[in-house]
Parts: sequence; C-alpha cells; structure tokens
Amino acid sequence: MRVTQSRLDMNLLVALDVLLEESSVSGAAARLHLSEPAMSRTLGRIRKALGDPVLVRAGRTMVPTPHALALRAEVREVVERARALFLSGGEVDLRTLTRTFTVLAHDAFAAAYGATLFNRVSREAPGVRLRFLSESHVDVPALREGTADLEVGVVDTRSPEVRTEHLLDEAMLGVARAGHPLLAGPLTARRFAAQEHLIVSRRGRLEGPVDQALARLGLARRVVGAVGSFPASLFVLRDSDLVGLVTRQALPLAEALGLVCFEVPLELPPLPFGMAWHPRHDADPAHAWLRECARALVLGSAGPSGPAPRPAGPAA
Repeated sequence: MRVTQSRLDMNLLVALDVLLEESSVSGAAARLHLSEPAMSRTLGRIRKALGDPVLVRAGRTMVPTPHALALRAEVREVVERARALFLSGGEVDLRTLTRTFTVLAHDAFAAAYGATLFNRVSREAPGVRLRFLSESHVDVPALREGTADLEVGVVDTRSPEVRTEHLLDEAMLGVARAGHPLLAGPLTARRFAAQEHLIVSRRGRLEGPVDQALARLGLARRVVGAVGSFPASLFVLRDSDLVGLVTRQALPLAEALGLVCFEVPLELPPLPFGMAWHPRHDADPAHAWLRECARALVLGSAGPSGPAPRPAGPAA
C-alpha cells in the first residue's frame, strides 16, 4: 500500500476500513462516533495519504474507486491484526464490543436461523450488528477481499489459504404442496420423476444430482424452471403442482407454509455443510465467538426443529 507520507496514523486505517464497508461518510461517522464534518476531514486526510479519491459520488450514493477496492482486503487484514494484537490474553468483552460482521450464506440459512442468531447477539453482544449477504451467481473471493467475515453453507471456495470447518452432512428432502397427487401413493423414483420440477440454483442451472441419480435408473424428469433461493421456491411450490427440494435445515420454513416434505426416493450424495473464514481472523476472539454462534446453530444446540418428513416408498 503506497502512501504519500512516511508516517500514517493507525486511526486512518481504521477509518478507511469503515468507510469502505459503509460506502458512506455519515454511516462511517455513526460507526466511529464522530460528527459528519469530522469524518469528512478524515476522508480528506485519507485521500491525501493515498493519492486517490477513495470514495466518489454515484448519484445519491458513494462508491469505492478501483484503487480503494484493490486495497480493501489488505486494509481489513491490517486492522484485524492490530485489533488482535491489542486484545489482552485473547479475550474480548462482548458487552462493550462494537462491530459489524458480514455473513455470506444461502437465504435459507438466514430464514431458518436468523431470528435465533439475532436474539443471541442481542443478549450477549448488543453492540454487534450482523449483515447477511446472499450467495452470488458468480464466484468471488469474498473472504479474501474482506467483503465477508464468515461463510456458512456448502463451502466450495477455491482459495487455498481460507480456513474451513466441516460441521455436518446435509440431506435434501422433496417438498410439495399439501394434497399434491404425488403424496397420494407410494413415493417411488418413477412417480417422482413423472412430476414437473422446480430447481433452486443461484446460477440458474436446470439440472443437478437428482437428474444424475434418475439417469442411473433409466429415468428422466421435466424441470420447468429455476429460482435463486429456497424461500422463494417454497412460495412457488405452495401455489402450484411443482415438486421441489429443500434442505433439512429449511424444513420448518416449508412446514410453516403448509408444505409437505418427504424423503427423496433416490440415492443422492450428501452436501458437506460447514463454515469458512480468512486466516486473518484466526486470533480474533470476537470472530471466534461468531464462529461458535454459527457452529451451535448448525449443529442443533440452538437451531430449529420440526417433524420428521414422510418416508419414501420403494426405490423404483
């Protein structure tokens, strides 16, 4: 990171980190308990030090410059390492902690566990804010770049330095509206394949492991379309004769909408569910607490529960 002066106040790095996260002078001022004029002066000092505008106007909002975006991950890492350095004995007072954590997760995770997680944060760390980001249709190094602090879900990151922790193997369930004709008889692979199907895919794919499993049995299904999230799919399934899939974690969401879940009459590979983070957070006790919160939710100590799905019939 090049600067135009030999000595750079550490507070400028902290301010830069918050400015890039908020993309707003007023938002950064509120986070750092400064007045807007003071925050504007700080931004001016940062611009002078970096020789770059850092944030520029785009309509009514502000957006980072390409140079600022290139520096974001490095700035975040320096700030996090400094924070860890000054924490005594690897401990943090959650009651006085002021922090915003960004969690990258599928919409189904936020829908199923969001209330429980927000309630725990409110009790234990009332100064912490959580921001959920949905998975993108394109793969971006969000953990490396610092745009996300923690990823929870089926982690398929290709960044070799990213830390991962496997939590459990997730299973997929079939889901359909109550009274669907499929539920009136034995749940066989042939009857399952004969239905019209809806796929959940953030990339818009129209086939997946179910089609491969059906092909091994000499069967095929008709996929009529795809949506980007499980919660969206549930509303479509509720008001149509389409059949879909849902994770076990999202079972309470389906049941709350009056949908019926059932075991898929196919041999499907398990989904390795876990979490991932950048190693710059390893020594950060606040981040370790966040990971423990996510771990408790996924492993069921604070997660939702629901009735068992309907068992499937013969395999074919």
